[in-house]
Amino acid sequence: MDERRLDGNAVGGLLGEVFTFEATTAEGACDQCGTVAHVGEAMAYVSEIGTVVRCARCDNALIRIAQNPRGYFLDLRGISYLRFESAP
Repeated sequence: MDERRLDGNAVGGLLGEVFTFEATTAEGACDQCGTVAHVGEAMAYVSEIGTVVRCARCDNALIRIAQNPRGYFLDLRGISYLRFESAP
């Protein structure tokens, strides 16, 4: 077991800094296998160089996040869409 592997909820704080909505409840579709799931259901791999959120079904990299003093770098190439509820 890889000790860097966590469930997608582990990336909630980091995504909360980037997005103004609760990102773990956002629903996305894997661009590779088509699985539709909440971000919190994905698997997050956290390291000193960044975070990769992977599909729990096929392990495709859905979201890549890196941060440096200039800001955040967000790569969403592995996800077909990211849907989230609008505020009431």
